[in-house]
Amino acid sequence: MRAIDALLNPTVLAIVALFLSVLWMLRDEKDKARVELVFALALNLFYGMFFNFFMTGEGAIFPWKFDHVLVWLDASLGIRAISIARALQNIPHNPLWVFYDAMVPMMIAWYFVARQRPNRGSIILAYATELVSGPLLYMIVPACGPIYTFGKQWLRPPTFPPEVVRLTGMPNAFPSLHVGTAFVFVMFAPGKIWKAVALLFLAATCLATLSTGEHYVIDLIPGLAFGVFVSAIGMRNYRRAGCFLALTLSWSLGVRFGYTILLAHPMLLRSLAGLTVMAAAFALGRQWSAAPALEAGHDIPA
Repeated sequence: MRAIDALLNPTVLAIVALFLSVLWMLRDEKDKARVELVFALALNLFYGMFFNFFMTGEGAIFPWKFDHVLVWLDASLGIRAISIARALQNIPHNPLWVFYDAMVPMMIAWYFVARQRPNRGSIILAYATELVSGPLLYMIVPACGPIYTFGKQWLRPPTFPPEVVRLTGMPNAFPSLHVGTAFVFVMFAPGKIWKAVALLFLAATCLATLSTGEHYVIDLIPGLAFGVFVSAIGMRNYRRAGCFLALTLSWSLGVRFGYTILLAHPMLLRSLAGLTVMAAAFALGRQWSAAPALEAGHDIPA
């Protein structure tokens, strides 16, 4: 298990992937796609170091975290992350952690998958948009995740009021970038087989974020909207991107400044969550239904 952990370490994977991509590029230096991939992997490697530095500083600047609020919002939703995690702990040799740790290699693999789409847009542009805007969103609702907030007690945390608390750690929870990235895969998936693979990976990622203690259920909902936003940027559908950026920001600002209202009105919270999921599903349906027209070379309205 330790060997697998080492092999799936994001830094190790990034270095290996960069090395292999350079060798692949040297076989045909005129192929712009190969050069683009090498550049993206090199940027990702340096970004990882910058991200840790930036988020550590952000955690020091914003020591007050919303984790206790997010736990209560889960309870108001009627779907508690901790309850789901407890149930998943009963699975022998729970494999879900692999899906959580495999996000970086999946991003690399999906670059090649997305190249099969006609008029495919740029999944790398979607990735870049995510990497830049994600940390900025973490500044609006700083939160760490259950396992970092409650430590060894995260599956059975003590009682506490719904209020911000001072915690040491990087904000890395709201919204879920893992879910957002997995939704990017779904949006860029070509053909029925890859669409099915992407949907399965999305479902596994949602469960993995909860079973590992990295996220709350409430994190996943704006994560879907965020995934549509960055996908729309990659596809240069700026009208859709603006709508879903506004939706993502509405969740962040609503939780930051209006969580007492959301907690006092559970049906409002559940309705907003349901509408967000439906909006993401509708955007996905529009994207998938546009595939035949894209193959024919027709423009698709936003």
